[in-house]
Amino acid sequence: MRIIAIANQKGGVGKTTTAINLAAGLAELGARVLLVDLDPQGNSSTGLGMEPERRVRTSYDLLMENADLAEVCFSTQLERLSICPANSDLSSADLELFTSEKRSFLLRDALRQTGADVPAFDLVLIDCPPSLNLLTVNALVACDSVLVPLQAEFFALEGLSQLMISIREIRQSANPELRIEGVLMTMVDNRNNLSQLVESDARDTLGDLVFRTIIPRNVRVSEAPSYSQPVLTYDPQSKGAEAYRQLAREVGTRYGFVPQTSKEPA
Repeated sequence: MRIIAIANQKGGVGKTTTAINLAAGLAELGARVLLVDLDPQGNSSTGLGMEPERRVRTSYDLLMENADLAEVCFSTQLERLSICPANSDLSSADLELFTSEKRSFLLRDALRQTGADVPAFDLVLIDCPPSLNLLTVNALVACDSVLVPLQAEFFALEGLSQLMISIREIRQSANPELRIEGVLMTMVDNRNNLSQLVESDARDTLGDLVFRTIIPRNVRVSEAPSYSQPVLTYDPQSKGAEAYRQLAREVGTRYGFVPQTSKEPA
């Protein structure tokens, strides 16, 4: 089982949208995927059709109440995709974590449970909150790699530097195997010179860390959450849906969910 955290301390960069649609795309490829909603806003849960009244057990229980993984995993409308939902209970978790001796390792231990009753997943995606708090630290300690959505705007690379520092610190202390899965350019408008400039700067600065796939600005991507669906099911033929399918193929190829000979995104 591989665990990928989707993180960026800056809000509004497409983090939750990427979590939902990458999870859906990987499930389409045949992977058994769990999306862990670690954001108190619970937007990933809502975006996958998880009504608030169904969130009887959440990622808060997984972290703070020693709940079994099986208790907090719920099926979604997509085959092979499950959700560990979140609600406002998670808002207090950051303060409560300070009192725990293992405050940075609780999510790692919860996701690494073993036993006959533990559900089997190929990939776990963690949708982190838009801040570098203890919830995000737990995700970075628990995961194998970090996927960083990066909005195509002027201050994007500046905001990325603090996250990179945090990743380096966690690699040196709590999770020496932590690596960057990739940086994903989001909300790219190729008609806009600024978008092209930011993408060019990102590729010049970060090289192969930047995914070949880019996510364009697309109204269907913005509309899909209001229908509690990924864009892949809301409008499968849209440019946004195809972009996230390309991202899923790019990530999935690394873990054996598409043939190595499959056509790669340009």
